[in-house]
This record gives sequence, C-alpha cells and structure tokens, in this order.
Amino acid sequence: MSPVATVFVPGSIGNVGPGFDVLGLAVDGIGDKITVELVDGPSRVASVTGRDADAVPLSAEDNCCTVAANSLLHRIGDHRLAVVSINRALPLAGGLGASAAASVGGAYAAALASGKNVPTSTILTAALDGEDLVSSRHLDNIAPSLLGGLTIARSNDPAEAVRVPIKGEWWVAVVSPAVRLTTKKARSVLPQLVTQADFVQQMANTASLVTAFSTGDHELARHALIDLYAEPRRAALIGSFYAVKQAALTAGALGCTISGAGPSVFALLRDEPTAIRVAKAMQTAFFPVEAQFHVGRVATEGARPV
Repeated sequence: MSPVATVFVPGSIGNVGPGFDVLGLAVDGIGDKITVELVDGPSRVASVTGRDADAVPLSAEDNCCTVAANSLLHRIGDHRLAVVSINRALPLAGGLGASAAASVGGAYAAALASGKNVPTSTILTAALDGEDLVSSRHLDNIAPSLLGGLTIARSNDPAEAVRVPIKGEWWVAVVSPAVRLTTKKARSVLPQLVTQADFVQQMANTASLVTAFSTGDHELARHALIDLYAEPRRAALIGSFYAVKQAALTAGALGCTISGAGPSVFALLRDEPTAIRVAKAMQTAFFPVEAQFHVGRVATEGARPV
C-alpha cells in the first residue's frame, strides 16, 4: 500500500498591515485539508472539493499543491511522486493565503508520507516553489500556515522564518467579498521605491506591531496597525474598502486593513464579542457586494496531521 498522509493547514493573513512580505498571522478555525499519496507512477490531482473547487487547476504541473509536494520529494532524494486530494475551505484569491496553504499542505504531507525527518527549512523551500507558481516567492503566508501564530519571514533564500511568542488574547475578523483579486494583479500596483519618511514610519509600525503581540499591548497595536505602502495603492481595487475600514473602527476594532493582497479585509480585536460585532459591521459595509466573514483567534497551531 502506498504511503499516505493527511494534514490540516490553517488560513493566514499576509503582511499584517505594515509588515509587507514579512509578517504573517495564522487564523484559527478555517483552513484546507490536504492528502498526499506517494506513488511510483505519474503525479496527479485526484480530487478537489469544497470552496472554489471548480477554479483549482487539475493538472499536476499547474497545481501549487502538487508542485510543492513533488519539490519536497525531489529535495529529499525520494524518487516517488505525489497524488493529492484537496478539501478546501479557504477562498481562492481571497486574501487568506489559499495558495500558501495548498503549498504548505503539499510539502508537509509529502514530508510526513516519506517517513523521513525533514527540516522545516526544506518544507518552507518546497512550499515556496508551489507559491511561486501562483504569485511570487514570498513566505509571509507560508510561514504562519506551517508554524502557526505570528511569524517573521526573515529570508526567502535560504528559506528562514521565525515564530514570535504571543502574549494575551488576540482575535481577528476577516471579511471576504464575492470578488476575485489575484496576488499578481494586487502586486502590479505597488511601486518599487518609496520615500525615506514612509520607509522609516513603516519600519517603526512593523517593529511596534511585533512588540504589541509579544507583550499583549492592545493599545500599541492600535497605533501600529497602519500600512503606508500597500493599503493606499490597493484600496482602489477593493471598491468599498474605506467604508469597510471605517465600519470596523467605529464598531470597536483595534485596527483594520487589507488581508494580504486582498480583497479580504481584516480587523484586529481584543475579544470574541467585539470580533463578531465588527465582522458584521464590515460585512454590511461591503453592500451591495455579498461578503462572508470568519471570526477566530490567532491560531496557536500551524499545519498538523489529521
């Protein structure tokens, strides 16, 4: 019987406001389930079910999950190939790290199925190969989906990520409008150069936000969750963004900005009742565009066997 492993991979928020391509935050209660079987025959996608399943490529060479799984196997010297089955809950091109979750799931499940003790750096690198197929080589969604919690993508080459210890209670409300916005399109509106003043403030906001999470300082997070780089350029791609942001802040959010490349928008909260209230306010502000919301703690666990 062929070796097989199944994993659950949580969704994630890339950038987390000011930490463009660096910070990532795992979200509890929503994610994809991925099964990898190792075979001597050709690699293939056995099945894709769940949310946006009809939009997922079914050819092995075009699917980031199989690409990541096969990259992992190649990197550890295993000559078998992957057959993957994907059960989706994350929206495709929705700002919750769907491609990163699929890439992490493929790489991590392949590592488990191989029976070898595979280093985290190898799993991260293989997942980057999958993510590169969809957008570009960045770890800000991959790292939290694999490691859980708040993560810092320290280096893409070699792949290295750091998990930040979190103190206190942190909740997120993520609202996903029924529109598609690809990461490639969202990245195309961003400039290569920024002013020195904006760079310095963005660095200060990023460092302060990491400090806020690690010390449990909600008020510091309120002042730090400000993005001067991507938000002003990507807001126009999300029609009701500023109305949604204002609704979140009025309803009690510590802060609110774009989740990853968008079009999802996330808010940071102190507790569950506030998170639910804010999520509903954000959902209403997206009208007439239909939107779904998810409320959850920052996930303490990343990818794990099921």
